[in-house]
Amino acid sequence: MISAAQCRAARGLLNWTQDDLARAAEVGVVTVRQFEAEKGSARSATVRVIAQAFEQAGIEFIPENGGGRGVRLKRRDRANEGLRPEQLSADNDDGMGR
Repeated sequence: MISAAQCRAARGLLNWTQDDLARAAEVGVVTVRQFEAEKGSARSATVRVIAQAFEQAGIEFIPENGGGRGVRLKRRDRANEGLRPEQLSADNDDGMGR
């Protein structure tokens, strides 16, 4: 189970609003607000779908390991990142100004 603090931190890493999270997890925004505010106890199924939405977006939850619970972005596969800045040139520009 993730904590309310982990939920808030994960949203921050993704720059998601509570509405964004509610849409991604397919829960009501009131449910997200109440979970993050620690009002009442959230159903484990609700917390699970919230965690799954974050994990699909690239969040990794760090369990209590002596240093406290946390969140981080998953390490990306370097092979799929595209070109590094030093590899950019007019030869591989797509011509779209991006």
